Amino acid sequence: MNDSERAMVHEFVAQHTGGIRMDDEEDMFANGMVNSLFAVQLVMWIERNFGTPIEGADLDFANIRSVSAIASFVDRKRAPAGR
Repeated sequence: MNDSERAMVHEFVAQHTGGIRMDDEEDMFANGMVNSLFAVQLVMWIERNFGTPIEGADLDFANIRSVSAIASFVDRKRAPAGR
C-alpha cells in the first residue's frame, strides 16, 4: 500500500472517530475508538476503495485493527497467488 492509500485509510478512520488521528500501529478497537459496526463499514470501504474482495476467512479483526494491519492485509490480497 502506498503512502497516498495509507493516508486515505487514516482519513476514513478519522471521519469515524470525531477527527482523532492515530498512529499506524494503534489498535483502534482495543482502545475503544470504534466499535464492531464500524468494522463492517471498514470492510466494505476497503473492498470498494482498494478493489480487494474480502472473503469469509479474511474476516478477522487482526486484518483491520490498525492502519498498518489494513495496509498489510491489502498488500497480501493484491499479491499474485503463490507469493
